[in-house]
Amino acid sequence: MATTVSSKSEQRSNPARVALGSWGLFSGLLLMMLSNGLLVTVLGLRAELEGFATSTTGLVMACYYVGFLGGSRAVPHFVGNVGHIRVFAALASLASVSALVHILDVSPGTWAAMRLITGFSYAGLYITAESWLNDRATNENRGSLLSIYMVVIMGGIAAGQGLLAIADPGKVTLFVISSVLVSVAVVPVSLSVGQAPEFRSATKLAIRQIWSAAPLGVVTGVGIGMANGALWGLGAVYASRVGMGQGRIATFLAAAVIGSLITQIPIGAMSDRIRRRWAIALVTWGATALAVWAASIDPLSRLMIVAVFLFGGLTFPLYSLGLSHINDNVPQGAAVAVSSFYVLANGIGAITGPLVAAYALDAVGPSGFFWVLAVIHAGIGVFAIIRIIVREGIPVELQRRFAMVPARAGGVIIHSQPALVDVGADSQERDEN
Repeated sequence: MATTVSSKSEQRSNPARVALGSWGLFSGLLLMMLSNGLLVTVLGLRAELEGFATSTTGLVMACYYVGFLGGSRAVPHFVGNVGHIRVFAALASLASVSALVHILDVSPGTWAAMRLITGFSYAGLYITAESWLNDRATNENRGSLLSIYMVVIMGGIAAGQGLLAIADPGKVTLFVISSVLVSVAVVPVSLSVGQAPEFRSATKLAIRQIWSAAPLGVVTGVGIGMANGALWGLGAVYASRVGMGQGRIATFLAAAVIGSLITQIPIGAMSDRIRRRWAIALVTWGATALAVWAASIDPLSRLMIVAVFLFGGLTFPLYSLGLSHINDNVPQGAAVAVSSFYVLANGIGAITGPLVAAYALDAVGPSGFFWVLAVIHAGIGVFAIIRIIVREGIPVELQRRFAMVPARAGGVIIHSQPALVDVGADSQERDEN
C-alpha cells in the first residue's frame, strides 16, 4: 500500500507526466490564445479599414481590459456555484459569439461591447483552466508547469499572428476562424480533465499593505499594464499607419512575443542573483532605450523587427519581475492574494494604455506609439532608482525564486498555499530593510 502511494506521488511530481496528463488543458489554452492573438490584430486592422478614429479604436481596445477586470472578480463566484466545466463552456461560447458579432455590426459601440464581453470571458477561461492545472501541480513540478504554461500562452499568441495570412481582414473569414478556435477549445478540456478540483478564491489583501511592502512592484504592475495594453491594443494600428503589409504586421507583432519567450529564463536567473529592484531598473531602462531607438529608425526596415523583438524580450518579463518583487516582501503564503491584486493593478494600467497610445498616434504621428512606450518604461525606471536610493532592499538570499507568469493570467497557479490575511505584522521586519 505504501509503495502504491509513493508511486502515485512520484508520478504526480514528475513534470513530464503531469504535462502529458494535462494535454487537454494545454491544448485548450493553445486554441484560446490562437483565437485571442488573431482577433485583437484583426480588429486593429479592420478598424483602420473602416476609418475609425484612432481615439475610438483605443477606447474599443481598452474595453477588453475593463471586461477582464470584471471577469477576474465575478467568475470565481460562478465557478463556486455551478462548477468548472459549465463555466468554461459558457464563457467559451460567449467569446465565440462575440467574435462573430464584430462582423454583424461594424460599429464602435458594438465592438466596444464585444471587447468587454471577450475580456470578461477570457478572464474566466484563464481562471478555470488554471485552477485545474494548479490541482495537478506540486511544489516539485510547479516551476516546470509554469514554464510550459508560459510557452503555451505566449506561443499561442505569437502563432495567432501567422493566421493573418489566411485571409483579408476586410472579409469575414478571420473572424470566423477566431470564433471556431475558441469554440473548439472546449473539446479537449471537457474530454481530458476528469473530475474538476475544488475551487477556492484567494483571500484579499488591503492595497495599503501591499503598497507599503513593495511600492515598486505595484508601479511596475500598473506601468507594464499600460505598455502591454498599448502594444496589443494599438500595435496593429501603428503597423498599418507606417505602411506595413499584412504579413509584415504579423511578423512585427509576433517578434515581440517570441523575444519574450527567449529572454524570460535568463532575465529571471539574473533577477535571482542580484537585488530585484536593480533587475527591474536594468530591464526597464533597457526597454526605454529600445523604444527610443524604434521611434527613430525606418519602420519598414529589418531593424524594426530586431528592435521590437528585443523590446518584447525586455518589456514582457517585467510583469513577472514586478510580481516577484512584491512576493519577496510579503509573508510566505500570501502569493495567491498578491497575484490577485496584481492582476487588478495590471488591468488598470492596461485600460489606460490604448487610450494614451491613441492620443500619441494622433498628436505626434506613428513614432508617438514608441515614444509612449519609452515614457512608460522610463517612469518605472525613475521610480526604481528612487526606491533604491531611499530604502535598502532585502538581501539576495532572502528573495524567493523568480517565477515566469504571462501578463494578466488569472494568478491561480502561482502558489497553492492559502493566502494570509495580515501581511503587515509578518512583514514588519522586511519593511525595515
